[in-house]
Amino acid sequence: MNDHTTAIENRARTWLSEAVRSHDAVTVSALRSLLGAIGNAEAVPLPAGSDAGTLQSEHVAGAAAGVGAAEAERRVLTDDDVAALVRVEISERRSAMAVYGSSERSHRLAAEVVALEGLLDRP
Repeated sequence: MNDHTTAIENRARTWLSEAVRSHDAVTVSALRSLLGAIGNAEAVPLPAGSDAGTLQSEHVAGAAAGVGAAEAERRVLTDDDVAALVRVEISERRSAMAVYGSSERSHRLAAEVVALEGLLDRP
């Protein structure tokens, strides 16, 4: 997690903790998926041909060694960026709902959509 989290991301993390405590598997699934998408969006790709770590550990093949060797630069997302990610997550679930018809999986996806929409409804 970086030092520049957005309001939506903070709310998602708070809601995730609450959902875990209340054993709300649907909300946990939706929020974990969203937080994963946020983490992926924050990732900055390595330049082509670069080596991930120049100092290698003799204990683990290919492992970076040294203080901060595993730290990677992260992109700072704005509230608008994160809101757009939430909308993508909602859109993906709605598309999947069309495929699943009126099955139990479709109902679960609909509940995930409601949970994600709640993140956008708050200031």
